[in-house]
Amino acid sequence: MFVNNKWKAQGAVIITNLLFGVNYAAVKHITPQYILPFGLNFARVITALLLFWLLYIIKPVGNAGIQRKHVPLFMLCGLTGVTINQLFFIKGLSLTSSIHASLLALATPIFITFIAAWILQERVTVVKILGLILGVGGAAMLIVLKQNTPNKQDSLLGDMYILINAISYAFYMVWVRPLMQNYSPLHVMRWVFTFGAIFLIPFCWNDFFKTNWQLFGAFEWLMLTLICVGATFVAYLFNVYGISKIGASATGSYIYTQPVFAAIIAVWLLGEQFTLIKLLAGICIFAGVFLVNAKKNIFNFFGGQEKTKIA
Repeated sequence: MFVNNKWKAQGAVIITNLLFGVNYAAVKHITPQYILPFGLNFARVITALLLFWLLYIIKPVGNAGIQRKHVPLFMLCGLTGVTINQLFFIKGLSLTSSIHASLLALATPIFITFIAAWILQERVTVVKILGLILGVGGAAMLIVLKQNTPNKQDSLLGDMYILINAISYAFYMVWVRPLMQNYSPLHVMRWVFTFGAIFLIPFCWNDFFKTNWQLFGAFEWLMLTLICVGATFVAYLFNVYGISKIGASATGSYIYTQPVFAAIIAVWLLGEQFTLIKLLAGICIFAGVFLVNAKKNIFNFFGGQEKTKIA
């Protein structure tokens, strides 16, 4: 039974990262041509929020509330993990290529390590510093050595937005740790999305209601559904399942597959080019992430598993 659950969890996590990878191309297809970036933010976050609470209504587990002392931290996590994260991700992706965005987003674990060192006073080693240099170097290579294109300035701005998105999410991943010790991951996400939606709505309300839904064909509706339901609600649920069965570190290590899925879909669906510079930059970022998490990677390779509180 344990083996079956472990294989199911690994399959769920692979599907999660496949959905995240496909999400890059899906977002590029429908924004800003069919729906403005902030309007898509509204649709994505509100849809996921409603589904998370509907899931609780259908199958309630434990108390739906949170302790008053944790409200400020939940608000902070909602702001960094949903509001800032989503606003800069969708807007940035609308300006740059999906391959660039997926490779730059891969640097998130590097930012997490060094933000944790700053906020939580975690130890920083020479190997981690080397990983930071490699990761930042790969990101800089993507941004600075960009090919000359008519929209180069917009693409540069988009890359910077994606980096802000990654840094914001890294802060969220550090600040959410204490909450994970007191609540189940699904309960935490439900409330993080609740507070995140409250902060996000004022920025996105107008853009959402400017959308001309008559322009949407069957394929655009499919892409919107994939973004709002598949790459948000389903992906987050599967990710929580993976954490509960194989641990947070093992689940997080599958982030390496996202740029692969994103690149394949982008080349096939959007006609983007995977150049030598992108390959070299990707190798640098991959290597940086691996070195920053060297002990965890070795631990997972030999079959280690973390214990994580679940619902």
